[in-house]
Amino acid sequence: MGRLTYRHKGGAARLSVSAPFRVRPLPCSAFAPPPGAGGTVAGVQDDTITIGELAARTRLSLKALRLYGARGLLPPALVDPRTGVRRYGPAQVERARRIALLRAAGLPLARIAAVLDAADSDGDAGERELLAYWREREAEHAARREAVGYAREVLAGRGTAVFEVAERDVPEQYVLFVRRHVDAAALPGFLAEASGLLLGRLREAGACLSGPLFAVYHGLVGEDCEALVEVCAPTPNAVGPNGVGPHGPFAVRIEPAHREAYTALTRRRTAAMAAAHDAVAAWVAARGYGRGGPNREVYHPNWATAGPQEHVADVAVPLAGAGAGAGSGGPRRGADDGLTTG
Repeated sequence: MGRLTYRHKGGAARLSVSAPFRVRPLPCSAFAPPPGAGGTVAGVQDDTITIGELAARTRLSLKALRLYGARGLLPPALVDPRTGVRRYGPAQVERARRIALLRAAGLPLARIAAVLDAADSDGDAGERELLAYWREREAEHAARREAVGYAREVLAGRGTAVFEVAERDVPEQYVLFVRRHVDAAALPGFLAEASGLLLGRLREAGACLSGPLFAVYHGLVGEDCEALVEVCAPTPNAVGPNGVGPHGPFAVRIEPAHREAYTALTRRRTAAMAAAHDAVAAWVAARGYGRGGPNREVYHPNWATAGPQEHVADVAVPLAGAGAGAGSGGPRRGADDGLTTG
């Protein structure tokens, strides 16, 4: 076998090989991972990718991917314990794809989490969660459409009939109520929570309702402002030795008998509650009536089960003064027989 010789002479180095000289190749097994490593290099699975590669595959920005990771929406498949580098597998690629699709549909991150969590346990459940979100958005769109239609009538100064307004007498009644300051975002949750508390309290006490639940608004509840709202349950069992209140979050008062102006709303038109409040108030002002109390919404027992065209709620304003028609014995139309706000 030849020799490999290295010589240094006169400041120059020379490398010479004497023939014959052969290099023996190493077996492929020399480069294979140790037994039990499962096809990994330095402990990293060979089917995982970096966050940069994930961004390239999904067309999501690094900023978005990091945000989804921080929110728990897109955890990595594994994290290098030494460097902290995150690696993502096929499951994360698919999850990132779904996040991108849901985000493009307008879902907030919290709702995306709910949809994906539901889909992880049951694909049909994920679909139902998404459809529930979309129904909520359609209801909001319907509310805005109705509100814009009413605003157009107001801006144009037209007296076109938008909401039919009438008057009625309301007898004195005891009410058990829960109150809270809320804005528009918190209002639906409070109405549902308070209604459940009131009905639960009545059941515990073996008490009964003497009329539909209603909510009293002591100010405008909007996106930019909050107001005190009272959810009330009329009951003859409010006071006395076995009365249901006052107790805990519950308070009791007497609602005096009064006459009120009101408009009846179908399930579909409850999306335009704000416009209905304005319409009844405008009707009252146009006839020179005094206000006998804050606006209120009355919720009938079929609220949760009614179809789109069924009567489920009223928006009302208590009246005061001689012009209120007190004691006239029931609902009546306006003197001009026009049930409009104009």
